[in-house]
Amino acid sequence: MTRKLFGTDGVRGLANSEPITAETALKLALVAGAHFTRGDHRHRVIIGKDTRLSGYMLETAMTSGFLSAGMDVILLGPMPTPAVGMLTRSMRADLGVMISASHNPYEDNGIKLFGPDGFKLSDEIEAAIEARLASGDLAKLLAPSAELGRAKRVDDPGRYIEFVKSSFPKGLSLAGLKVVIDCANGAAYKVAPTVLWELGAEVIPIGVEPNGTNINRDCGAMHPDRLKALVRERGADLGIALDGDADRVIVVDERGHVVDGDQLMGVIARSWAVAGRLKADCVTATVMSNLGLERFLQAQRIALKRTPVGDRYVVEEMRRNGGNLGGEQSGHIILTDFATTGDGLMAALQVLAVQVQADKPSSETLRVFAPLPQLLKNVRYRAGAGLPLEQAAVKAAIEAGEAELIGKGRLLIRKSGTEPLIRVMAEGEDEELVARVVADIVKAVEAAAA
Repeated sequence: MTRKLFGTDGVRGLANSEPITAETALKLALVAGAHFTRGDHRHRVIIGKDTRLSGYMLETAMTSGFLSAGMDVILLGPMPTPAVGMLTRSMRADLGVMISASHNPYEDNGIKLFGPDGFKLSDEIEAAIEARLASGDLAKLLAPSAELGRAKRVDDPGRYIEFVKSSFPKGLSLAGLKVVIDCANGAAYKVAPTVLWELGAEVIPIGVEPNGTNINRDCGAMHPDRLKALVRERGADLGIALDGDADRVIVVDERGHVVDGDQLMGVIARSWAVAGRLKADCVTATVMSNLGLERFLQAQRIALKRTPVGDRYVVEEMRRNGGNLGGEQSGHIILTDFATTGDGLMAALQVLAVQVQADKPSSETLRVFAPLPQLLKNVRYRAGAGLPLEQAAVKAAIEAGEAELIGKGRLLIRKSGTEPLIRVMAEGEDEELVARVVADIVKAVEAAAA
């Protein structure tokens, strides 16, 4: 069955509009709870969320759905996505839920589901849940009155704080480093500054005053301008920006220049390879990662395995190939020695460990390759309207662009899995050629979407 409800990172949309309504959230919880009810033990689900206003609505609705399925619910409150994955496994839960739309504005929200192993659900399981939900016969999933679940709120960020700190090399300290941390007014606003401070850094926190509507607004990994300015103004060694649910990270060097996920993967890969910690002699990344990263890794005798866009696909490939490092250019960094999904704070600590040992400016330490010119543009289209990529004029523009880039670069056109966007990306040695190819395709897509 083709998935319609689930995208590349769970269910996502405009809050209080389908599918992100209280009714659908309740039904989804009931069906997911029934799917993961196996055996005679008391079943348990973990629910975390970011700081969006709509999180209250969805948290309450999903709690009702799980309780009606006979599952006990543990409510974490605001907590990073990777913490939900970790606690699902640590607390022997049957299911984990993160209520978040990640880097999207506060008006959006989403639902991510984790299995008892702490990993995001596979396409097959999501399709099975969708099929059961679409059947409409949900009354038979309701538990008898005597078997209804109980809900309990657990406010214990210390579990996750210690978990993240355990990934930092023993014997190292962040003492002497001045770090600006931007928490995007999101899920990590309490835990991230605490982790850095406890490891010895001088911490300058921003984006730590969530009010329900300011998550990701002019802050965080998607909007680093304030971070860049503050790093320079305060003479910090570097800055760290997380997104709304803290599963992605970008870094800003002491000059205020952004260091993306590709560079961070290169930094960690080389460090781990030298230390004998890199498994399978490979890094797993998506088709969006820069060719410069691939060439850098090849020079280190490290293979680059590519996947479709989406950190869940990176994780699935890592589990197949046995690697322990992967991620996305956008800043999802997955370290499977420690975590089951992208963890922005944990990835930042691996980078900080390299910085501490290098004793050089971060502008030197964190730039390990020269990226090839790469241009990405997004074109928005009306949700529910025909897909612009199916139009003949768009197909012709794409074919023309591919012909121009043969032997000189590559072209990637895809529909976003989380928003009504067409993403147009080209990469190559000739920056002018790349810009022209992207402009021609964007023009065609815009015309088709009008």
